[in-house]
Amino acid sequence: MGPSSRADLARYTGVSRGTVGGIVQPLLDKRILVEGEVVPPNQAGGKPATKLWFSKDAKPICAVLLMHDHVRTCLVSLDGAVYAQSTEKFPKDLNDPHEAFQIISRSVQKTATSVDMPILGIGVAVAGMINTEAGSIMSMSLAPFFNNFPIETELAKEFEVPVCVDKDDRALLVGDRWFGKGRGRGNFAVVYTGEVLGAALYIDGHLHRGPSGAGGEIGHTIVQLNGSRCKCGRSGCWETIATLRWLRDEALARGLPQPASLDTRRLIILADQGVEGAAELLQEYAFNLSVGLANLQQLMAPNYIILHGDVAQGGERMLQLIEARFRELILSRPGDDVSLVLGDSEDVAALRGAAGLVLSELLNFPL
Repeated sequence: MGPSSRADLARYTGVSRGTVGGIVQPLLDKRILVEGEVVPPNQAGGKPATKLWFSKDAKPICAVLLMHDHVRTCLVSLDGAVYAQSTEKFPKDLNDPHEAFQIISRSVQKTATSVDMPILGIGVAVAGMINTEAGSIMSMSLAPFFNNFPIETELAKEFEVPVCVDKDDRALLVGDRWFGKGRGRGNFAVVYTGEVLGAALYIDGHLHRGPSGAGGEIGHTIVQLNGSRCKCGRSGCWETIATLRWLRDEALARGLPQPASLDTRRLIILADQGVEGAAELLQEYAFNLSVGLANLQQLMAPNYIILHGDVAQGGERMLQLIEARFRELILSRPGDDVSLVLGDSEDVAALRGAAGLVLSELLNFPL
């Protein structure tokens, strides 16, 4: 949705115009929203409608992307502009969550004070398992010191603004929902590819989180019976055949140059240069990715899947390779319009999504 009247918002959300008015007016008073274009009444008569949109002068949201080895922060305007970016790396020997939080807090403070206005809130996207009800990190791969850390509570205490925390995959989806290719869609999915695999679903106008935020672990769905051992302790997970780790292990075994730093973009270059084994590995990687995507489509039928991460860096060439195999694996239904599309750079999309978590709370817009 773009600029919308109160009547449009009431129809879209399924609530009364009075309820919409009660939500909208405080946001107008705070200059979060502004009134713009006046829409004349239709032939049936009625009052002219005024469209509402985000104010260019509204306070920004501080967005945080928390990874196992660094934290990235920025400010996001309500129309999705990203600025005042900052990155802080964690020391390699770090094992104290409170010391890590001080680094996070310092980065947020630096970003938040880079402009001469207060922030509306802080949104946090975490590369780990999240308890969304408690706003805490349940576990983070490669950074176990963060396990059970109450990051939402600590940030709210430190900065005295609203704080929203969610898994990075779901933040990607929220970013696409507010600012990207998912905008205006009632159903779509986001899939992140790279060192790990993750997914998030927007079904019938709502973000699916699962109990306490347990959903989205698509990388640990089984795609190979008696397959390779996964780091989760089980065998045959999608992550064992469709991550950068698998790609690099295969590149090493097949004698490709510099396998430890290989990614989709460079693999395409090697294939185009005629490097022995590169084209075959590219085809196999595309097929392995298409298997999990086809399972997602068959089970939930989002019909519109936005790909982020390593695959997005491979551009249209990689998308075409995946899509060709994907369409061989899914059932065709008359009238279905099923699309795979590339998302934005994952860091920017996740940061926008972190801001979108706060924006949804401010607007009382249920995800």
